[in-house]
Amino acid sequence: MTPEPSTLYTHATIITINHSREVILDGAILVTGSRIAAIDKTSSFPPSFLPQNTRTISLKGRILLPGLINTHSHLAQSLLRGLAEDLPLHSWLCDAIWPLEASYDKDDGYVAARLTIVEMLKSGTTCFLESMLTHRSGFENVVRAVGEGGIRACLGKLVKFEESNKELNITDPRDKDMASMSISSMLEAHKTYHGSFNDRLHVWAAAGTPRGSPLSSHLGIGEACKEHDIGLTMHCAEAPKDLSIYIDSYGLTPMQFCQEAKLTGKKTVLAHMVHLDLPTDLPILKETGTTVAHNPNSNLKLASGIAKIPEMLDAGVNISLGTDGAPCGNTYDMFREMHLAGILHKGANLNATLVGAETVLEMATINGARALGLEKEIGSIEVGKKADFVVVNPGLGAAPWDEGQVEEGGINPMTVVVYSCSGRDVEMVVVDGEVLLEGGKLARVDEEAIVEDAKKSIRGIRERSGIKAASRKGWKYV
Repeated sequence: MTPEPSTLYTHATIITINHSREVILDGAILVTGSRIAAIDKTSSFPPSFLPQNTRTISLKGRILLPGLINTHSHLAQSLLRGLAEDLPLHSWLCDAIWPLEASYDKDDGYVAARLTIVEMLKSGTTCFLESMLTHRSGFENVVRAVGEGGIRACLGKLVKFEESNKELNITDPRDKDMASMSISSMLEAHKTYHGSFNDRLHVWAAAGTPRGSPLSSHLGIGEACKEHDIGLTMHCAEAPKDLSIYIDSYGLTPMQFCQEAKLTGKKTVLAHMVHLDLPTDLPILKETGTTVAHNPNSNLKLASGIAKIPEMLDAGVNISLGTDGAPCGNTYDMFREMHLAGILHKGANLNATLVGAETVLEMATINGARALGLEKEIGSIEVGKKADFVVVNPGLGAAPWDEGQVEEGGINPMTVVVYSCSGRDVEMVVVDGEVLLEGGKLARVDEEAIVEDAKKSIRGIRERSGIKAASRKGWKYV
């Protein structure tokens, strides 16, 4: 039997995020097959210790950390970047995003997913949760893109009901595909695709946002997920009016609703959670083990508000991070999201000690893994876990970073990553033991071809939908 290939990554500053929160200076990781076989100082790996034909890669001057985990993303929305700028959430959805999504055709979802995956990998994301995969995107399209791209994914198959709150004046053109967004279609997708690609792909349910639809309909989703052990995600309490909608429509707070509909649990990720009844909702979040996916960039861009993350952290709620989609977050760069999460709550609360760099890094790694039920496999650098990690080469914006001065009171590597780096500083990405990005170059796919395909796809989507980016007042093209 041929032994599995091994690679030794040496001379790196390793932010492990293990239980002891160790940072290994001049550290090394031995990867055999898809898993981490050993971690220690580089000096602890003499040639005699290594398996035969082990490849060695020096990472001197680099910082190695667990792969970033994006727990709220819209994979197919990358094609819609820049088409709905500076709009409030209601107009953003009804007048632009939903009509555009309803106009996807043929391979558009595949093209969009490939574009997003490339951007994620190049900016250090190794695993993501797709929060609402619409019918027109084509579930099998996105599955194919995940398989080809090599990334780890949890794909949320949208289950929704016809928009029924007449007071909100919401019309969703995606409702023409209602039959394909049923509980049974979600269960079929789970049966067909869950565990694909060496278990890199998991299938989740993405529940439609409650806006007055019967609680019993959402209860059906919750019960199905509990019965089949399926992860569940949902947009919740995002917009300023959402708290009053829950109370007026159901007589319940957002988390009381989720609890009664059996939508809570350790494999539930609720996105945004900006407008809660904190005294009622925080204890339910904590007691049920439900995760909140924090999306600071999107929440600010759409004027949704600022989630009470410090209060949630103090209450012991698991908080992860997400970029949301390209039309509201503009990028899928988790480094940007980390940076914003690390400074936003300081300013909002006039307290510079809140939500420090280490906490933010945990949100983007081990907390995200816990949210997806994958904390035993990914989220930290530990022996036996999957070899999912990212190598950052801090550039001029992080100077004078120097590993040799860390123990002397020099720059802290966690603050370098969160406050000084961006996705452009990512030099290497490894998923399942496979090097997907090295020297900034993708190993599996043709980036330029993917970008060109995206340009062609969005032209067709715009023509079919009739949606155009709004003219900028006082500006003209000549």
